[in-house]
Amino acid sequence: MCRLFGLHAGRRLVPATFWLLDAPDNLAAQSRRNPDGTGLGIFGADGKPVLHKEPVAAWQDSEFATEAHEVTATTFIAHVRYASTGALDVANTHPFLQDGRIFAHNGVVEGLEALDDRIRELEVTDLVGGQTDSERVFALITAAVRAHDGDVGAGIVDAVGWLADNVPIYAVNLLLSTATDMWALRYPDTHELYVLDRRHPAQRLALRSPRIRAESGPLTSQPSVVFASEPMDGEDWQLIAPGELVHVDADLGIERTVAFPDPPRHLLHREDLSAKAAASQHA
Repeated sequence: MCRLFGLHAGRRLVPATFWLLDAPDNLAAQSRRNPDGTGLGIFGADGKPVLHKEPVAAWQDSEFATEAHEVTATTFIAHVRYASTGALDVANTHPFLQDGRIFAHNGVVEGLEALDDRIRELEVTDLVGGQTDSERVFALITAAVRAHDGDVGAGIVDAVGWLADNVPIYAVNLLLSTATDMWALRYPDTHELYVLDRRHPAQRLALRSPRIRAESGPLTSQPSVVFASEPMDGEDWQLIAPGELVHVDADLGIERTVAFPDPPRHLLHREDLSAKAAASQHA
């Protein structure tokens, strides 16, 4: 399963250090399934988005993923990819950037021909540079946000609602960020997605899972909100409900809405997936 991590530090720029994979020998001991890409997206001091990402095709080529990335930003999104569609190249590596927003996704959406028809109908084919279902989903969201005059939450609900009605879905777990706001969606209940409320921190930010680590000295005392696809060491992680959309604003206000109380019309199960897609979701 692809791994998602999002960190919102409010209006203040904070330095943080990320490791997107453990050392190759440690990771290899966990799984023989190689990650297919790692990436980190941030909004820096000038408010502009910056992406750092690389495909990882073999352990010996994983220096980018295992080295420490020290960055300063207000919002951060990290992703470890296990490919279900698309070649192992930068164009298919998360996070993606559209209209100044950063996006990462974990899941499988099928019916790509119908999805491509919808993208053409909405005249956003220029937004899709790779072959992944994830980038197509992002293009639908971007088109819907434009149609809703920049309302990102409404755009996510519109686009994912269309997906739920029209194409087969195994999972759509996503993170979407601007310099000031972050949204997280878990849909349906196929995979887990967690939120960590650190608006009243009691200890240093030092989070670790088998695939992603994040540390920040300033966030020992400064508030933040964190999202992750698996609980990391320590602290009180809360599981996001199936169909729940969580919005964190610039002041770290948290709004939680069950936008999709019902499962997708064409819900896929594990046995419906191709071997490659199943491996990507259950690595």
